[in-house]
Amino acid sequence: MKKYVSLLILLFLVVSCKDDKNAVQSVKKVEPIVFDFGFKLNNFSVVRDTIKKDDTFGTIIEKQNLNGKLVHDVIISVKDTFNVRIMQLGKPYTLLRTRDRSKKLQYFIYQPDNLTYYVVDFTDSVAVASKKIKPVTYRRRTIAGELNGSLSETLKNEGVAASLSAKLTDVYKWSIDFFKSKKGDKFAVTFTERYINDSIYDGVDSLECAFFEYKGKKIYAFPFKQSPKDKLEYYDEEGKALKNFFLKAPLKTVNITSRFSKRRFHPVQKFFKPHNGTDYAAPHGTPIMSTANGVVELAGYTAGNGNHVKIKHDKTYSTQYLHMSRILVKRGQKVRQGQIIGKVGSTGLASGPHVCYRFWKNGKQVDALKLKLPTSIPMNPKNKPRFIEFMTPLKRELDSVAQLK
Repeated sequence: MKKYVSLLILLFLVVSCKDDKNAVQSVKKVEPIVFDFGFKLNNFSVVRDTIKKDDTFGTIIEKQNLNGKLVHDVIISVKDTFNVRIMQLGKPYTLLRTRDRSKKLQYFIYQPDNLTYYVVDFTDSVAVASKKIKPVTYRRRTIAGELNGSLSETLKNEGVAASLSAKLTDVYKWSIDFFKSKKGDKFAVTFTERYINDSIYDGVDSLECAFFEYKGKKIYAFPFKQSPKDKLEYYDEEGKALKNFFLKAPLKTVNITSRFSKRRFHPVQKFFKPHNGTDYAAPHGTPIMSTANGVVELAGYTAGNGNHVKIKHDKTYSTQYLHMSRILVKRGQKVRQGQIIGKVGSTGLASGPHVCYRFWKNGKQVDALKLKLPTSIPMNPKNKPRFIEFMTPLKRELDSVAQLK
């Protein structure tokens, strides 16, 4: 009897093991369901690739089973929606083909960027194309910390895309020189980030608000429109505009090598004379910006100034930019603040590549670094209560997150 019991137990264990093994094998055979571009990819034979040198739409699809369709006819039928000439080297494309032996091409998908894609449908008698946009979601985030190295490096360590650094630099370019920021200066930033298909990170979308410590003071930035027709501008917590009438310098990177002086030893002429400007050194070819809106008053060459441009901004202020390697504007041309008007050089009396930035107030040359320059259009007092109501909860959030750090 014991032998029969033992035999039954043994048979049971063998069958159980086989069942478990079969169960494991069946689990392994389950194909994960994958959706992309609005298609269930499991239903197709999928080929993913990128545009190579000498690839064209025609050369790619003519290698596929087009079920009798001619490449030329396909290009003509889709041209109003999908101009095949827009395809660029390195951009991804996907072929969706039938899973049987024929491997007939069903769809061609081209992605010019992360969001947009074109679908050419081969399933009907005539190929048709459509342009589609992937769904995008936005997530709001507030971070706080201390500067440790450059602004971009600090934000990178916080796991933020580099574009946020550029947005912050653009907002604060009138009030903060980030090259003079100190290690340990505190900051807090609220911003939104984009996600494609709710999962693929696509970078920073917009800057909502921020503060930075600079020279011992917190400088806040809150976006606000004074009216629906006005441009979005950034203001501090008191409603004062961050944007100034003038940029701090004509170059994005600031390296002052010589300041405004009544008596300076000239490095080329080798004697003391007044220096009526501020020298900013930079590599040859660095873009030079107009520091404010205006009209080009002079654009030409003299032996001392080299290639130079002078811009009249209003009845009071004018600026001049000397020693350019190239002039990119003409006399009488209107220019906007931040527009590239020339390139750094060493033409005229110059010992190396730099731009000498000169500043006129009421027809007299003055030291731009010592002037209290006008800001942009001030906030209308009637809009102040609405701004305070909008700003207060944002400021409270920035301060509370910063205190947790």
